Amino acid sequence: MSEEATRLQKVIAQAGLASRRGAEELISKGRVQVNGQLVTELGMKVEPSDTVEVDGAPIEGREKLVYYLLNKPRGVLTTSNDDKGRKTVIDILSDVSQRVYPVGRLDYDTTGVLLLTNDGIIANQLMHPKSRVDKVYAAKVEGIATDEKLAPLKHGVVIKGRKTAPARVTVERVDKDKKTSMVRVIIHEGRNHQVKDMLQKVKLPVVKLTREQYAFFDLVGLQSGEYRKLTGAEIKRLKAEDYKNYRRK
Repeated sequence: MSEEATRLQKVIAQAGLASRRGAEELISKGRVQVNGQLVTELGMKVEPSDTVEVDGAPIEGREKLVYYLLNKPRGVLTTSNDDKGRKTVIDILSDVSQRVYPVGRLDYDTTGVLLLTNDGIIANQLMHPKSRVDKVYAAKVEGIATDEKLAPLKHGVVIKGRKTAPARVTVERVDKDKKTSMVRVIIHEGRNHQVKDMLQKVKLPVVKLTREQYAFFDLVGLQSGEYRKLTGAEIKRLKAEDYKNYRRK
């Protein structure tokens, strides 16, 4: 068995046919064949060259799983394509042969850490609300930030009818002459425009926003617009994390 061998239920899940648990049910119910042979027991591993069929239809296009870390620049969309022809993060990774997708999103004018992969299982685990994966932001805001002003964010504020989870916020720097501040915000939720909306709620509108960390990934060694493959050790750690109990170390 080669190092590229993968558990059968994972192959089915990665093909988008079912969740991991759903794939296990498909196998148990006798709906899966490998190289023409019916498989009903869980735990079987298959090679990339094996033919896997679900309900008689072969799973096509089993790609090698890849993982990339991008320092997203300003003015780029976090999406796979745009009907208005605007630049997307996928355009930046134009030399990547596999079809990868961003894990979560960053606003058009927000910069920083962004993971891209074709591993749907890992992506879903990272983005699931129960995973509580930390996202660390550096925000330049208008106004003089103080601990007192930021205090409501530590308890949660109501945005669009929903209360946010408690955030960890600190004042990093204040420029009294320009009346601006740098604020560090750590959240584990992933609502659209959440950090901007939270800071607007305490009357500190965001001028510039960068995501400095996502889980254990940071921007070290990556200039704006640059990207790299994850190392073997990073991929191993990524797959080993207990996302339901994740807290940034």
